[in-house]
Amino acid sequence: MNETQKLHIQVINPSEVGLRLDKFLSLKTDLSRTRIASLIKEGYLNPNLPADFKVVLGQSFDLILPPAQDAVPNAQEIPLDILYEDNDLIVLNKPAGMVVHPGAGNFSGTLVNALLAHCGDSLSGIGGVKRPGIVHRIDKETSGVLVVAKNDVTHQKLSEQFSVHSIHRIYQAIVYGFTPPSGTVRGNIGRSSTNRQKMAILTQGGKPAVTHFKLIKPLFNGKASLIECRLETGRTHQIRVHMTSIKHPLVGDKTYGNAPKGTPEILRLFPRQALHAAELGFIHPRTEKNILIKAPMPTDMQLLIQASDIL
Repeated sequence: MNETQKLHIQVINPSEVGLRLDKFLSLKTDLSRTRIASLIKEGYLNPNLPADFKVVLGQSFDLILPPAQDAVPNAQEIPLDILYEDNDLIVLNKPAGMVVHPGAGNFSGTLVNALLAHCGDSLSGIGGVKRPGIVHRIDKETSGVLVVAKNDVTHQKLSEQFSVHSIHRIYQAIVYGFTPPSGTVRGNIGRSSTNRQKMAILTQGGKPAVTHFKLIKPLFNGKASLIECRLETGRTHQIRVHMTSIKHPLVGDKTYGNAPKGTPEILRLFPRQALHAAELGFIHPRTEKNILIKAPMPTDMQLLIQASDIL
């Protein structure tokens, strides 16, 4: 949204009578109640009534939408592997090595930089800023499916689904050792008390985390395993921490696990954690249809599995 817009909104449905003003306006626009409340507070609504005002039949409102502010990160033309896109959201297959959001040491070349260039004016603004709504993240060295919101309401509703853990998430991982056929790992995850750059399973504090896994295929004569992980929760580094806790760290994970003695060199030299976000399922915030997106396993992990069949 590059120009100021004026929306004329009227209460014409009896079912809307008695709704809070911020909720009513949110239902009539692509803006979250938080954004609506902010616009009311800043004087962009006529008549200027409080957010908790109860609307009445026939009442009219003029809502001014100021232009979305340009995002601080620069837009960069970076190729994207787009799996699904509409006016509300975009789902991508993030390559390993790409940072999701600009930060210390990564001010360019990130997914956000690429999205700003690709989406352009289709971004109506998250919180009044023309930027993609990052609902969740996956690590720099992890590949796979990631959903991003284009507007306030989509961002809010997707965030709610992640918050209540109703999102379907399947990961593929290659771990050291021969895992059991299936299992569940539980343990609260929080910042490590000895290394703030790492997460850890905590006996006190942290957030509950549950990972279900199953063996897909043993690799390298049992020196490694291809597994599938289903997340019941979505904590930072959850799979990496949980699999390390049961003595099956991810191949290539320099932070949480070292290669056991006797590990084939091809495993020890794998340059990243062998983790891929393979499936993401959610309810579309606007259509309320179930969306399931799958991303093919990246070439480097495929080659590692093929090498197991040869060696």
